[in-house]
Amino acid sequence: MASTKQRILILGVSGFIGKALYKEFCSLYKTYGTYRRANAFLEKNTHLFEYDIEEDDIYDLLNRLKPTIIISAIRGNFAAQVIAHKHIAEYIQKNDCKIIFLSAANVFDAYSKYPSYEDDTTLSNSIFGHFKIKIEQLLLKLPEQKVAILRLPMVFGIQGPRVEELKFLHANNQAIELFPNIIMNIISDTRLTQQIHYIINRKKFGIFHLGSKDLVHHDDFIKDLCVELQLKKPKFKLVYTTNNERYLAVLSKINTLPKHLCFSTTEIMSDLKLIL
Repeated sequence: MASTKQRILILGVSGFIGKALYKEFCSLYKTYGTYRRANAFLEKNTHLFEYDIEEDDIYDLLNRLKPTIIISAIRGNFAAQVIAHKHIAEYIQKNDCKIIFLSAANVFDAYSKYPSYEDDTTLSNSIFGHFKIKIEQLLLKLPEQKVAILRLPMVFGIQGPRVEELKFLHANNQAIELFPNIIMNIISDTRLTQQIHYIINRKKFGIFHLGSKDLVHHDDFIKDLCVELQLKKPKFKLVYTTNNERYLAVLSKINTLPKHLCFSTTEIMSDLKLIL
């Protein structure tokens, strides 16, 4: 039976992560979601609402649904996202509501020599990283108990875009890019939803680094993943963006999760095994 205490609104429910979150929560909480492009399945679900971040005002939806938790997994125009999150912050300031914002390891992509931790100063050389930092800084002005910022490494899933791209490139006899000098950690959609479920249940707040507890080279992981996906004799293209090894990894030392929610790359790889 769904809980009536929490009303969760997932922004971007038709995306890869948003879809996984809705599946996780819809039977447990009163869960709503937004999508940009309608299809027959989405339109039939009365808990899902069409929302164009560039044209629609999020205020209208917030005032109508009165969520107690907003999970922001939305994609789209960066400037429009910033405006939407300003409006969300204003709503949260005035109402009994909390936001869980899905950020990214890219907020640290200007650093390269070490993995990054929750209390490290954000610094990015990329447009995407700058955008995520801007929204983080906006939300961190809210009362601390109303905000959870989740910084994510690369997210993989059986039906996720990264896995689908590997299968597409292989099927079309195209080369799969490998970055031998990038050291990273990873997470799967199924592990991520478990971690977010814990954060909601335990009413956690602050900055979280959600990813595997160990690190792996990009090329090693992708090669192993191709084996698990049973891609026969894939073509690879080595890409060197730097002469030195470069970290793009978010590790946790402050807001740590229980041991049963801390995963290794091997465990996450098991989530991605091809089911015949």
